[in-house]
Amino acid sequence: MTHFDAGPLTEPELGQRSPDFDPEFVAKLAQLIEWRRDVRRFRRDAVEPDLIERLLDLAQLAPSVGNSQPWRWVSVDSPQMREKIHQNFVAANAKAAATFQGDRAALYARLKLEGIDVAPRQFAVFCDRGTQQGAGVGCKTMPETLDYSVAAMIGTFWLAARAEGLGIGWVSILDPDQAKADLQVPERWKLIAYLCVGWPVEEHAVPELVRFGWQDRTQAGRFVTSR
Repeated sequence: MTHFDAGPLTEPELGQRSPDFDPEFVAKLAQLIEWRRDVRRFRRDAVEPDLIERLLDLAQLAPSVGNSQPWRWVSVDSPQMREKIHQNFVAANAKAAATFQGDRAALYARLKLEGIDVAPRQFAVFCDRGTQQGAGVGCKTMPETLDYSVAAMIGTFWLAARAEGLGIGWVSILDPDQAKADLQVPERWKLIAYLCVGWPVEEHAVPELVRFGWQDRTQAGRFVTSR
């Protein structure tokens, strides 16, 4: 049994000096964020396992509530399992398409919303809602922060992958319960994302939904209010 010292907390020793993030680095970081895209069109070229491992190690450094690190990765490799996920998408996409009418429906039908049939690496990313790591610090009143932690980790993974020239496609048009059943994961795991990973066929600074006329971006600051 673990015993904790209930004595008063003291300030930690001074930490290491951080790297100098000079203006050139800051400008490059801004470019990296600008050129991050949700990729749906991939080349079939393999992604080196060592590269994936490096990216997963970087993603492990992402912030999480209570340092709980509740993310759980399932690498979806077999053609049979990928076909199940793809059929899941087809069914969910048909239901989504039926909610649109007229020009919106026609435009929706033209959008490519997944790359499951081509992406060389694919991951289902879950949140372990029952994790004991972190002992519940920070999520007693807002347990959904466990889910947010996984989303923050995915953002870290995404930028790290983009820096290596890789594309990421986040597939959200899925029945999560069916995906959980097909992948045979614990009941307490919640599906957060299905990620397609690979080398993009093309690169754009402008999101595809903007290019196709589905939804423009709102300028920075438009969602900020003061109290």
